[in-house]
Amino acid sequence: MEIPLLRDVVVIFVLAMAVVYGSQRLKLPAIVGLLATGVVAGPHALGLVNAITEVDKLAKIGVILLLFAIGIEFSLRKLMQIKRLVLVGGALQVGATVLAVFGVTHQLLGWAFGPAMFMGFLISLSSTAIVLKVLQDRAEMETPQGRIALGILIFQDVIVVLFIILTPFLAGQTAGDDGPSVLRLALIGVGLLVFVFIGARYLVPAILHQVVRTRSRELFLLTVGGICFAVAFAAAELSLALGAFLAGLTISESEYSHEVLEHIHPFRDIFTSFFFVSVGMLLDLGFVLQQPLAILLITAGVLLLKSAIVTLTSLLLGFPLRTAIISGLGLSQVGEFAFILAGIGAGYTLLSTSAEQMFLAVSVLTMAGTSFIIAGAPRLADLALRLPTPTRLQRGLYPVKGLNQPRRAELKDHLVIIGYGLNGRNVARAARHTGIPYVVVEMNADTVRAERSTGEPIFYGDATQEAVLKQVDVPLARTVVVVIAEAAATRRIVHLVRQFNPTAHIIARTRYVGEMAALYRLGASEVIPEEFETSVEIFTRVLIKYLVPREEIARLLAQIRDDGYQMFRSLSPAGRASVADLQLHLHDVEIAPLLVPSDSSLAGQTLAELNLRNSTGLTLLAIRRDGEMLANPDAATKICHNDELFVIGPPDRVAAAALYLHS
Repeated sequence: MEIPLLRDVVVIFVLAMAVVYGSQRLKLPAIVGLLATGVVAGPHALGLVNAITEVDKLAKIGVILLLFAIGIEFSLRKLMQIKRLVLVGGALQVGATVLAVFGVTHQLLGWAFGPAMFMGFLISLSSTAIVLKVLQDRAEMETPQGRIALGILIFQDVIVVLFIILTPFLAGQTAGDDGPSVLRLALIGVGLLVFVFIGARYLVPAILHQVVRTRSRELFLLTVGGICFAVAFAAAELSLALGAFLAGLTISESEYSHEVLEHIHPFRDIFTSFFFVSVGMLLDLGFVLQQPLAILLITAGVLLLKSAIVTLTSLLLGFPLRTAIISGLGLSQVGEFAFILAGIGAGYTLLSTSAEQMFLAVSVLTMAGTSFIIAGAPRLADLALRLPTPTRLQRGLYPVKGLNQPRRAELKDHLVIIGYGLNGRNVARAARHTGIPYVVVEMNADTVRAERSTGEPIFYGDATQEAVLKQVDVPLARTVVVVIAEAAATRRIVHLVRQFNPTAHIIARTRYVGEMAALYRLGASEVIPEEFETSVEIFTRVLIKYLVPREEIARLLAQIRDDGYQMFRSLSPAGRASVADLQLHLHDVEIAPLLVPSDSSLAGQTLAELNLRNSTGLTLLAIRRDGEMLANPDAATKICHNDELFVIGPPDRVAAAALYLHS
């Protein structure tokens, strides 16, 4: 028995495999390949897919899972941290875009009030699915532009509910008995918020704890899916995407959030692929070929308009020009929820057939170009900064309240830490503990304000700007540590620091080994790639466990780092390090510290009286007492309360010796 949807799913998978493979070979983003798959398989090209409605439903599941995962990776705490970006930034961006598009279509093109305002609604929305996926893939969710994008996109996902309510009124109609009730929507919204706060604190963690105790993978997956789709369904009249995001937030505060992500990632990727394919199916190639120039010009106009508005919004929020430009380019496309809204508007005749096709063509093109635009945004921002723009504009249109600090005495031979995330905090803590003079540069205004109140020498600013680096005396610094998330910004900072200070020791953190060469060329002294340093630490501990001499471990680690982690990057056994082979036979021997309890009756005895070898079968190597190590103690040495005895012997004897010392 043939199932039409199954046939179409097979067609989509097979075609997507070929197209995405070709995209990867051409170094194009996978999203472009999926959009191209939809165009080729859609009804306006080869017509390979017939069950378009069913595929669209699968696409909606992809959007739900994507927003669910984003909600989990976020958290209520982080959401509260960007509430200003959501409420102020989102309102400014949406309001300005709606008014600008309305002005162009109503005043210049002569559209009626309703259609002109409705087009403003459509253009104001950006693609939550594409932007956040690209930012996640680039590990830029924690960057300033990542926070701006998330804040504005959350506001857009909420405001689309209001747009849906207003759509029939723009057409000169009321929603009628079948339309959405404002009171009903308000009650649903309030109920969801209450559920999120209560569920995140009490309900969901308790449910997941009970499920995990069963040790059933199937039950865990069913529970997670049930929470996701139940909350999304409850919010369907508001926004499926918003409901899914809120469902993720309820799980984000749970200790099992990482386990949930691991389970849903494969499903998310598959169903999100259906979404991008379904968007590509909307594009009518015949319509595009009839008027390609007009479509390209309008597409360029939309990209420029939205980029400019988001850039200005970011500047008004106090962000530097470079961050504002990157944010503007990242949110310049038209979003997936605009397609849903366009379908509703077409039902009310707010869009003519030609206007709807023009909107679809422009929207798909902007979405297809998003990956390229985001990838090229840092370079475009750097080019813009070379123009003769005012310093005040480069650093933000107005100073962020509470972040200015009087000029302090000039520093010299100090440490400059750029970025105050987990790595930056640890470096600052170590510098403070050892008495090394240091100063921190951070772009998160809330973090700067909070840390400065505790006396931390931290300054607000974009370290890609020369003025900011001079403010913290980079030309006189001995060491500069760059630990920020954005690769392009890291490269620019390293380049500027090396220009200002040819003798500084620059240590840069990067996510991938592939970025090391560029940073070294720009002047970095050391580059620490996160993806392999974890492997190095684990490998070190393994060698220590097998009693490899520390000098040999140090030599091997130096070799690994000097050859660019080639040992970890290659599976070839050629050139394998010779260390550890001789030591592997010691697997039945353990070196362990044993504590002499404060109430042990053995304290005060000499080692000869203790007779540790005959009593326990272990050999004493050293004693640590009051922080000092006594190596090779003689038989006359007395043991004291709270001594640590370092012994060697079989593992089972070590456990027995611990009980012996408690006697």
